Amino acid sequence: MNTTHRYLLITAIFAALVTTTSCLDKYPDNAIIADKAINTLEELDQAAIGVYDAFKSGALYSGYLTLLPDIQCDLAHAINGYTNTYGNIWRWDILSTNSEITSVYAALYEVIARANFLLEYAPRVEPTLATDEQFSTYEQICGEAYFARALAYSELIRLYCKSYESSAQAREELGVVIVTKYNTDEPMQRSTLAQSYAQVIDDLDRAAELMDIDEQTLAGNIYNATYFNEYTVYALRARVALYMRDWESAIEYSSRVIDSGYYLLSSASTAITSDMSHFAYMWAYDDATEIIWKVGFTINSYGGALGQVFFNYDYRTMKPDYVPSEWVLGLYDAQDLRYGTYFYTYTTGHSHALSWPLLVKYFGNMNFFNSQILHTSMPKPLRLAEQYLIRAEALVEGRGNYTLAGEDIATLQRARYQSFGGGVSLNAGNAMTIIEQERVKELYMEGFRLMDLKRWHKGFERTPQSESIANGSSLRVEADNPLFVWPIPQHELESPGSNIEPNESNK
Repeated sequence: MNTTHRYLLITAIFAALVTTTSCLDKYPDNAIIADKAINTLEELDQAAIGVYDAFKSGALYSGYLTLLPDIQCDLAHAINGYTNTYGNIWRWDILSTNSEITSVYAALYEVIARANFLLEYAPRVEPTLATDEQFSTYEQICGEAYFARALAYSELIRLYCKSYESSAQAREELGVVIVTKYNTDEPMQRSTLAQSYAQVIDDLDRAAELMDIDEQTLAGNIYNATYFNEYTVYALRARVALYMRDWESAIEYSSRVIDSGYYLLSSASTAITSDMSHFAYMWAYDDATEIIWKVGFTINSYGGALGQVFFNYDYRTMKPDYVPSEWVLGLYDAQDLRYGTYFYTYTTGHSHALSWPLLVKYFGNMNFFNSQILHTSMPKPLRLAEQYLIRAEALVEGRGNYTLAGEDIATLQRARYQSFGGGVSLNAGNAMTIIEQERVKELYMEGFRLMDLKRWHKGFERTPQSESIANGSSLRVEADNPLFVWPIPQHELESPGSNIEPNESNK
């Protein structure tokens, strides 16, 4: 079965989930019966498509998982006339019963359940394989399931656990509930943070081994992929290593991606069409050489609308709920073309007629817009730009190598600036400030801010700006506030047989 053709299928094998007592419960009785679900390679392939389909959920990258960690912090302001969408997150009124917090948790465990289902029943397919090509496809599919599980667990750790400080600390801190079997009667209880990260790394190692890219695969391009491969493994491994303060591994795996030659930063100064740069095209059409993995949408199958709360466009007016924070806008200098790609000044349709730079980064894929599907972009959870930022930070924190770190930041800025005349000079006094600012400028509203502040042990303070709502616009949050760690959903704590311990934010 040709690997490329596999991803053109759109029918998933799984029935939709219904409400259950716990996010960790198995699929409901009306799902396809396990003994009849996976017996052939084609059925295994369809199960893999079901795993990918789970990532389309509006609770994940096309919605809450991407937006809430940034809206919760200091990157945007709610304005007068807003619809109160995500208002509790913005105000830090975050409870264990919050529907968005619960939905993210449930959607990530849905991915894990689908991956576990596939992996548990995959061995029955192996005796039916007759050719090397079939066996290669079989291994690829299993590798994708391992990667999907690792990705879901890494996101659960990022949001619902404290940051990793040391191996000793991680052995004492609470991690997440680890479930690696579809059919299991194991008690629902949290592992340690160390065990949780070990599970992610183990899954990534298995995925890399099974999805080893061969010469035939490389006959085409692997960038802009909507499926997992060896290099999505390395990209996530680099991110996980950064979060674990494993600086050498972060350098090693980000370098594998950067130095592979399979990906290229999208130039903001070089045109791909008569009126659009490569960088702008990436956001307007979700297509670029620096995309390592994106969630694949079609006009008949897509997820949430990332840009909705930043526009609420109804073909007449724009009534955004949130506008970029003024301090963020001030970070971009005159040569930085990211500003013009990410933001554009409009007069809003609110009664106060605020004129402000709005977030056009997520205005929406133009092919979708032309089909009257508004503000819908394909999420890009893994991009080459992040790998440069990971390596720069690891070089500074792990090796004190300011020269090489400065070269990585310069490489990124060179791709984003109209004119870039020299390098970036980093030293002990400015390196992390520059890297932190660069992460905000490059990764704005891609969901990294909450984890960054948590692992840097930094708080923030919002400053009121034009037409920002009073409740929340003067919020001051100290470093290590318990709500940097999201509460475990209340129904998980109270479900029958649960031994899940709460977070401090649950109390």
